[in-house]
Amino acid sequence: MNLIINEIKKGNRQVFKIFFNKNYEDLVIYANGYLFDKQASEDVVQDVFVYIWEKPEKINIESSLQGYIYRMVRNRCLNYLKSLKITDNFDLLDFNIALITEHVFDTTSDQDKQIVYHQVLKIVDSLPDKMQQIVRLKFLHGYKYKEIAAELDISINTVKTQLKRAKLKISESIMCVLVLLDLYL
Repeated sequence: MNLIINEIKKGNRQVFKIFFNKNYEDLVIYANGYLFDKQASEDVVQDVFVYIWEKPEKINIESSLQGYIYRMVRNRCLNYLKSLKITDNFDLLDFNIALITEHVFDTTSDQDKQIVYHQVLKIVDSLPDKMQQIVRLKFLHGYKYKEIAAELDISINTVKTQLKRAKLKISESIMCVLVLLDLYL
């Protein structure tokens, strides 16, 4: 059993405070890699610490406390995203992430994939506003073409055209990243 958790079970506020201060910022950064929302990331991490303080007897650590709390944060981030109905069916992003990771990393960790995923989302953020809106509605919120057209008061053909252009721009940017990575490596 972990000594820190044992002390928390005893109600040792000092140990909990040190544990919190040592891990809070890194966990928020980690959560933000999933949520891309600092406030939500802070909320998730705070929820994890509240759970640890209020229910330490329910914590069953099989490896390390550090690994355990990171898994807790990851799982709560995924649950948070599910609650928002954000789906991970962004096939274009998956394709480009696979292309980069296959090309650059021999053994890609989940953290490396998150970093690459974040870079692709930055590319999406650089698209023109209307195109960005369409991409987000389609792939982050799971809207159908017809729903996007109704939401933005545009034609279905405009939605399709904008998505094709977005795919081309994202692919071009990914290729630039790959060329730069080749030069760097």
